[in-house]
Amino acid sequence: MIVVVAPGPLTTVQDLGRPGLASLGVPPAGAVDRAALRAANRLVGNAADAAGLETTLAGPTLRFESDAVVAVAGGRCEVVVGEVVLGAGCAVTVRRGEQVRLGPVTAGLRSYLAVRGGIDVPPVLGSRSTCTLSGLGPAPLPRSRTRSAAGPPRPAA
Repeated sequence: MIVVVAPGPLTTVQDLGRPGLASLGVPPAGAVDRAALRAANRLVGNAADAAGLETTLAGPTLRFESDAVVAVAGGRCEVVVGEVVLGAGCAVTVRRGEQVRLGPVTAGLRSYLAVRGGIDVPPVLGSRSTCTLSGLGPAPLPRSRTRSAAGPPRPAA
């Protein structure tokens, strides 16, 4: 489980979306920067289409209730794990009880946080993506708990 300490201005769950349903009036949704989501997923060993968190302008502060491996890609932002300041683009092991904070984006607009195993929310029409236009999928992150499908963490690459 992941506890949302602070959600950030707009943090949503995104995967690669719902393509091919426009004839039914369903927008594709999904990550705006699909390459960045794929990169973050690759860094933690997930499938390219695993759900992650998309942040806009600034990210959330999250507390992990179990060990996890995370990575951030996309817009450049400060990533703080516990007391350690990191950059984006590398996988890092987060220990149980540690917080991860994504600071304001200094280049770009959106960052993507992937957790090994993906973000476990129920799929809607084949996707776990939040669609703010149609209201499909999970709501933007509130102060609450988010589940990760991660199993036991492996050492970060």
